Amino acid sequence: MEAADQTRRIRFDAFDVNLRSGEVRKHGIKLKLHRQPFQVLSLLLEHPGEVVTREELRQRLWPGETFVDFDTGLNSAVKKLRDALCDSAEQPRYIETLPRRGYRFIAQVESGDLSTGVAPIEPLAVIPLRPNPIEEGIRAERPADGEVDVRQTGTWRARRWLVLGGAAALALIAITSVMLRGHTGHTTQPRIRSLAVLPLSNLSGDSTQEYLADEMTEELCGRLARIHDLRVISRTSVMRFKGTKLSVPEIAKTLGVDALVEGSVIRQGNQIRVHAQLIRASTDEHIWSDEYDGGLGDVLALESEVAQSIARRVEVKVTGEERARLVTAHHVSPEVYESYLKAEDQFGKSSSQAELVRSIDYFEETIGKDANFAPAYVGLAKAYERLGSVLGGAPPKETHPKMMSAARKAIELDPDLAEPHVLLAEVYQKQWQWSDAEAEFKRALELNSNDAGAHVGYAKWLLCQGRTDEALAWVQRARELDPLGGAGVTPLGAVAITNGFILFHARRYDEAIRELRNDDPDHWYLGLALIANGQPDEAITVLEKALGPNRNPAVMGVLVRAYAHAGRRKEALRLLDELKRRQQTSYVAAAPFVNAYLGLGDNEQALARLERAYQEQSNMLQLIKVHPYFDPLRGDPRFVDLVHRVGLDQTR
Repeated sequence: MEAADQTRRIRFDAFDVNLRSGEVRKHGIKLKLHRQPFQVLSLLLEHPGEVVTREELRQRLWPGETFVDFDTGLNSAVKKLRDALCDSAEQPRYIETLPRRGYRFIAQVESGDLSTGVAPIEPLAVIPLRPNPIEEGIRAERPADGEVDVRQTGTWRARRWLVLGGAAALALIAITSVMLRGHTGHTTQPRIRSLAVLPLSNLSGDSTQEYLADEMTEELCGRLARIHDLRVISRTSVMRFKGTKLSVPEIAKTLGVDALVEGSVIRQGNQIRVHAQLIRASTDEHIWSDEYDGGLGDVLALESEVAQSIARRVEVKVTGEERARLVTAHHVSPEVYESYLKAEDQFGKSSSQAELVRSIDYFEETIGKDANFAPAYVGLAKAYERLGSVLGGAPPKETHPKMMSAARKAIELDPDLAEPHVLLAEVYQKQWQWSDAEAEFKRALELNSNDAGAHVGYAKWLLCQGRTDEALAWVQRARELDPLGGAGVTPLGAVAITNGFILFHARRYDEAIRELRNDDPDHWYLGLALIANGQPDEAITVLEKALGPNRNPAVMGVLVRAYAHAGRRKEALRLLDELKRRQQTSYVAAAPFVNAYLGLGDNEQALARLERAYQEQSNMLQLIKVHPYFDPLRGDPRFVDLVHRVGLDQTR
């Protein structure tokens, strides 16, 4: 008996099959597999490497002369089995189809007592499976072999239809019962319409490989985000849970999703193994799990495989175009990908002009190794975008052409990328090419409806037009996609901060202050709102803290205004002098001086600096139509002319 028990357990890859109990486990997780798919699996495992004919499968699944549509039933059972094993007919890993003949199990199998060790492969005994009671009743009515039953045209046929009628009645009762229970939520599981990919764990034993795990997390989020029928949480929110000890239901509740993807990455030299699993949030049920192996150069293909498997499991509607984007994966040499990861890591931690320039050097180094690697051009465009902002400290006229060139090259190499369209939209907006900017934002949203950065960027575009209610609606959609993090490519930063920023421009100061206090009490935008709301002393506390050790010029300009409104004019003038001295040795944008002079009530100097801001194509002028600080200038013809030159004098 002990030997018999051993031969009733089989292992292949990560699967453990118990033929006696009818259970299949993967990595110890029990899979759901119904009776007929399991029968197919058991027969194939009993004859590994051999052809199991369709007739043999018929005898196992439907012995005797059961009344059934055999072809449909067998095809359905094999499909369900392949789904459970994450296998495919086109590229089989386990079950090979031999057209019109049958199937063959092609993976290596081990049989034996898996709890104590694995015995050599040996033939396994056929396990008789209990027939369906209804089918048994039908067979009981048939005459013995060689016996002629004259009642077959009468009584037996009547009994046969009686049994079939009973079967139909039972089936109807069962279906009705399931439907009724489905209304009470006991048996049917709701569709997965939203998910989050938690940060993949680095199991390489090398802390320097963290950036690889983080980059694969971002890429997996990005691929799944291209499915319009699925809401995918932004990477910037999910990264908050890196190393967390919170349970799956707790994380899912915080993010407002139906399912979570967990996983890990192991790298040994240029070889990578990715393990991923899909978990239903409400029940903590493991729906799917699998492993993927490949070289570092095939990392994009591995990400594509994982994304495709998840898309199949959540059963969302995937259009042909979306499927093509999921499948697309270009080979990249290990050296190039390593260089790209280094550049991304540097960009992610850049907080100064020198660090941004270093990340640009790394991206250009990657492009030098492979001029056709589109992600490197996206990274280069992002770095130039940040360098050309007020915080970056470089003149926009220098950075904008370089940013646009990189973004356009990325689109040329990979037209399905949404992010470079967002970056182009940002530049067009900064150059006051409003219709071009709107078109690029809309194209980005067509390509990736889950791109929180595109939502925030379009919200800002609407704000610049004076359409604040629409802007707030779009930023709320971004918040659903990125509830905890920042939107990445926009200079406004976190989604919630953008919401507060829009409320400030809508003159809803109390709401803006409440929003900004809750989400980032140290952000300098809070200082803007506090000054406008007549609370300059509180604004000074916030702004002095936001100034930082590098004494950011943008914050300095607003702090001059806060000092002036608080009656501390000497301190305001002293800070303004510091800005002037700094301008003599390094680039300082015109915007801080505009804020400073407006705060001091010197409208003439403010207008002069606004003219310089126009020559610089300053980001500040995007908001010239709605910014509250410009209200004292709105009656001046010079200001009216400036609004016209920026292209915002027409109300849409």
